[in-house]
Amino acid sequence: MHRSSISRFQSQLLHQYHQSAQMANSVTKPCDVFINHRGIDTKRTVATLLYDHLSRMNLHPFLDNKNMKPGDKLFDNINSAIRKCRVGVAVLSPRYCESYFCLHELALMMESRKKVIPIFCDIKPSELGVHLNKGQYYCPKEDLKRFGWALEEAKYTVGLAFDSMKGNWSEVVTSASDIVIQSLIEIENDEKLVKRKALKYVTA
Repeated sequence: MHRSSISRFQSQLLHQYHQSAQMANSVTKPCDVFINHRGIDTKRTVATLLYDHLSRMNLHPFLDNKNMKPGDKLFDNINSAIRKCRVGVAVLSPRYCESYFCLHELALMMESRKKVIPIFCDIKPSELGVHLNKGQYYCPKEDLKRFGWALEEAKYTVGLAFDSMKGNWSEVVTSASDIVIQSLIEIENDEKLVKRKALKYVTA
């Protein structure tokens, strides 16, 4: 698709979402999109590029180093952001599965039944597996089970594949943004439909 066509399509999707969201609720949501990532792999590349791109589109993404400040409680803020967000983006990378925090966030998104968009960055779905308990801290069996289940869910979710040695960062960020916006529109429309059905039931 030509770049100008992509821009027009993206603008139309974004305009539709903002119109729908404003009609449904005049209160600004604290977080539209939660960006789950392994900082050592993707903080300075796709995670921040996606955050900046979505922010420029007047959306409200959550990225830990952008939305949190010294003194904030790590788990409290992250758990709250995940529960309140509408869409999750999981940037899965080579060292992602070595992080308790990454796996906890992914599991919580899956348990909260959020729509999760995987970006397989320099890793194949078949290569994903929990690699904890090999480092300096012990992970309880209950968490290992949660994390393994969440990774299986991610493996079998259609996402974007990206090879940083060959791919274009701008293209993957634009593609991910388009999917996020389309997902937000679908969620907004579903919520409006549920409200209409509930109102019809109450007034019947």
